Order: sequence, then C-alpha cells, then structure tokens
Amino acid sequence: MSPLRLRYQTVEFGTTDIHLCTLRDRQEFHDPNGEAEELGISSASWPIFGVLWPSSLVLAHHMAGFETGTKRILEVGCGMALTSLLLNKRKVDVTATDYHPAVESFLQRNTTLNQDADIAYQRVDWADERDTLGAFDVIIGSDLLYEDEHIELLPAFINRHAKPDCEVIMVDPGRGRKNKLSRAMVGFGYDVDQVKPEHTDYLEQAFKGVILTYRRSSAVENGQLSHQ
Repeated sequence: MSPLRLRYQTVEFGTTDIHLCTLRDRQEFHDPNGEAEELGISSASWPIFGVLWPSSLVLAHHMAGFETGTKRILEVGCGMALTSLLLNKRKVDVTATDYHPAVESFLQRNTTLNQDADIAYQRVDWADERDTLGAFDVIIGSDLLYEDEHIELLPAFINRHAKPDCEVIMVDPGRGRKNKLSRAMVGFGYDVDQVKPEHTDYLEQAFKGVILTYRRSSAVENGQLSHQ
C-alpha cells in the first residue's frame, strides 16, 4: 500500500492564519489494519474526511465573526476540523467529533502545526447513545446530510447534546435533504432561519448552498419569561 500523499495549505481569516495538513486529493487511501472497513467505511469514501470542502470554508468564515463568549461549542462531523482549529486559536471551549478513525491523528497534527493547545475530541457514532460528550450551547457542522439515514440520526444526536438553550448552525451545500432536517429540528422545539452566505470570494466557485440556523430557548414559555 502506497503511503498517503499530503498537502499543506494556509487558510486566512483576516490577520489569523490556520495551517492545515490534509490529504493531497480524494484518491488517497490508507487502511492497513482494516479499521475503517470494520466501521463500514469503503475505500471510495475513506478520503472524504481528509480534504477541505467548500462548506467547511463557509462554516469557518461564518464562525470567525461569531460571538462565542463562554459558550461550549461542539463541531459535528468535523473532518479536517477547520472551524474547530479557528475557534481553538481564539481560546474557545470547542469539542470536535467525527466517525472516521483517521480524523483524530490529523486533528492532533494540525493543532500542533498551529502551535495551539489540544482540542477535545471524541470519535462518535450518531446512532450510539453511550458517548460522554455532554451538553453544549452551540452545535455546528457542514455538509453532513449525504446519506438518507442521516436525516433521522443527525437531529436526534444534536438533541441529545443540546442544552435547553441552544443554537445549531449547519452549512448545507444543497444535497436535497435540508428541509427534512429542518422539520425534525422544529419537532425538537427549534426555530429555523436560512440564509445564503454573503461573501464567498474565498471559494473557487459560486456556493449554491445555505447556512441553516436553529435556535431553541427555554427562557420563553407561552410568551412568558420563565423563572428558574
């Protein structure tokens, strides 16, 4: 099996640089111990985690101006974890998650490359309710709905890890499943907002997707402020 071919690049956010080591392209594959195969990840889908997708760039640029305060943030299906690396650079309390077995090593490598503190990470299966992640104020992700089964698994996973007051930000490139996700999120008590990203000149091609924001608040019940 040939060694992985890698690519190094720098993504700029104003005066902030995030350095990334990624796979060279979507033709790479390296699963010598069959770990990914055992998890149901084929050789064709193996490299999907390891390249920088337009949706992840849109999410990172969106979160670059997000007021984080002391909020605890979870990135779902992080892949190359560009947004987590950017938030970590700002000393934000961020946790990254993914299902792919190779993500953690790349995350550690890129955190070191950026000379920052370690990022909390767990490899999780959305269908497995036994993880120890806890609850979060903000949950983010990009380009997550590429399988029909994700439509049920993702909102249920989000709901398990959302605080009663929670904001969920998802970048969807237009795979045709976002309306079903929104209906599921409404069922969990969220309001829905959908916008096109305004400035995407950092992308090579026009972005056809949207930024979905779901908000749920426990502070208002039947139009009255709740007293806790």
